[in-house]
Amino acid sequence: MTADLFDRARAVLRDAPVVDGHNDLPWAMRSHVRYDLDALDLAGDLSGTLHTDLNRLRDGGVGAQFWSVYVPSSLAGDRAVSATLEQIDFVRALIARYPDRLRAAFGADDMAAARAQGRIASLMGAEGGHSIDCSLATLRSLYLLGVRYLTLTHNDNVPWADSATDEPKANGLTRFGEEVVREMNRLGMLVDLSHVSDDTMRAALAVSRAPVIFSHSSARALCDHPRNIPDDVLKSLSANGGVAMVTFVPQFVLPAATRWVVDADANMREHGFHPLDTGPAAMACQRTFEAANPRPVPTVADVADHVDHVREAAGVDHVGLGGDFDGIAFVTAGLDDVSGYPNLIAELLARGWSTSDLGKLAWHNAVRALRDAEDVARELQRTRAPSIATIDQLDGND
Repeated sequence: MTADLFDRARAVLRDAPVVDGHNDLPWAMRSHVRYDLDALDLAGDLSGTLHTDLNRLRDGGVGAQFWSVYVPSSLAGDRAVSATLEQIDFVRALIARYPDRLRAAFGADDMAAARAQGRIASLMGAEGGHSIDCSLATLRSLYLLGVRYLTLTHNDNVPWADSATDEPKANGLTRFGEEVVREMNRLGMLVDLSHVSDDTMRAALAVSRAPVIFSHSSARALCDHPRNIPDDVLKSLSANGGVAMVTFVPQFVLPAATRWVVDADANMREHGFHPLDTGPAAMACQRTFEAANPRPVPTVADVADHVDHVREAAGVDHVGLGGDFDGIAFVTAGLDDVSGYPNLIAELLARGWSTSDLGKLAWHNAVRALRDAEDVARELQRTRAPSIATIDQLDGND
């Protein structure tokens, strides 16, 4: 890649910085230091410890970040809700700690205002329907606290929706699951379809009147992993107005990496770790396994192939980026942390992407989707009261 291409990539990102759909820094900070910002100062250089710090976000041209307020699906009921609130509390503390670098954002106008001030618009997304404990009132409370998307499932089913990585039970969405989507539309909360099954994707698209997003998924046609998006769903995003935010997670990018992760996950379980654990001891276990079993490493070009494919299948107005940094044990070469976005933009420039289309990929598509969801919410709030339906009423659950 030439110096000229990198200079052009940085110029693109100065004009249209990246809206990243998913960053797991809050859970990483919980795992490493129980949210202690004195112990890990994000204004310093945290290379080697985290994928994210404020200087690397600046170097990567990130202008807006959806901070994931993820909690594992092993937490259920009130424990899941409480842990989600703790994650939200950390994001609020993070923004308050660095007011010159970060600005809380609750909508598209806030994102634009933060960009004008040279600050990173900080939004929140809850990763997994278990965070609402089958309660629409809890969903509304998360919205009031600033959560602007809900990923309908994580790695396990919820009682009202099927996950991509669990055995199907609802065959998509139950009646209560459909009501969750309708209530999200009424609030102006984006429906995130990363992690959900194909049937759940299609069911949510049939119900949603607002754009949906995939906060961190890639193209199934290039890497046959259930976490990726099949072509028929990508093609439906045009009519819906949604955005597929391509991720850099190696096992969702490169088929050989998918196979390797199956073996690595089995090794983690054998040593008493959850495969998603990124704590120091778990990462030491991963490094030992990798030393004995060299990992297939995708490249920036591999990720660009996914971006190109999503553009071809869904259209240039429906593609974005979602790195999943600090939620993954391994990374793509050249996209090793949040500073790597210029490498991807330079690769796409070399492939003939125009400056205007790169602006859509990086910034405009995601902002437009949120603005459209806000418009739908204003319309629905004139005719639809907050739903008081329960899962017992709609699905007959005990």
